[in-house]
Amino acid sequence: MSISRRDFLKIAGLSGLGIGFSATDLLWKRGRADAVEYMPSPKGLTAKRWAMVVDLRKFRTEEDYKRVIDACHRIHNVPDFGNPKDEVKWIWTETFEHAFPFQRNEYLPEGIQEKKALLFCNHCDNPPCVRVCPTKATFKRRDGIVAQDYHRCIGCRFCMAACPFGSRSFNWRDPRPFIKEMNPEFPTRTKGVVEKCNFCVERLAKGLKPACVVASNGGMIFGDLADPDSEVREILKTHYTLRRKAELGTRPSVFYIIGGEEDA
Repeated sequence: MSISRRDFLKIAGLSGLGIGFSATDLLWKRGRADAVEYMPSPKGLTAKRWAMVVDLRKFRTEEDYKRVIDACHRIHNVPDFGNPKDEVKWIWTETFEHAFPFQRNEYLPEGIQEKKALLFCNHCDNPPCVRVCPTKATFKRRDGIVAQDYHRCIGCRFCMAACPFGSRSFNWRDPRPFIKEMNPEFPTRTKGVVEKCNFCVERLAKGLKPACVVASNGGMIFGDLADPDSEVREILKTHYTLRRKAELGTRPSVFYIIGGEEDA
């Protein structure tokens, strides 16, 4: 479906004004309901709503964090520009104070205040990034994953402005010359495109868990939040967890175990 400059500006204006309905509804009500998705194999992993639990007690050294970040960035052809100005990141670390700004107080145990959090897209159940995208390059799949269609992205960065978690990166430069080891099984991006964590949809379609989960040695648990018997739900029943900026109502699908019990 094509879109005129006038239509785009109209949609952009409605998004900026915060009108109660989705601007993408205006654009795609006559179009197909979903953008491109990976077609699962018979062995593909499926869920009604995928979710992640990050057990930060398992991350004790810088190597624990680096192993997970490298695994994700390597298979997804994330470029390394060598400077923070152009940085593109799918998974990264942040201090507790910045990751959970409304949870911090001066009486927290010292170990928690100094703990780094492993951050990535929260794949919200109520994602503001989806509502503001004028081309539906950002869309929510039936299994809850907030996905990105790089070919539809026009680089308006509305999604970046709408995301309260800073989970998206913009390619200010051509990323391809800065990919250390190209993975031919995953698409590269171009200058002017937004990208982010995709919960490894390409691996799920093959029956594989996300790369970060495999590399975390038990520090990240992935499963179906809608299944009361899933490992994710069992952990949530027995551990107190936090979600980033839950008070905003986006309903993140990523939960964090900060500490407690045996501080495993």
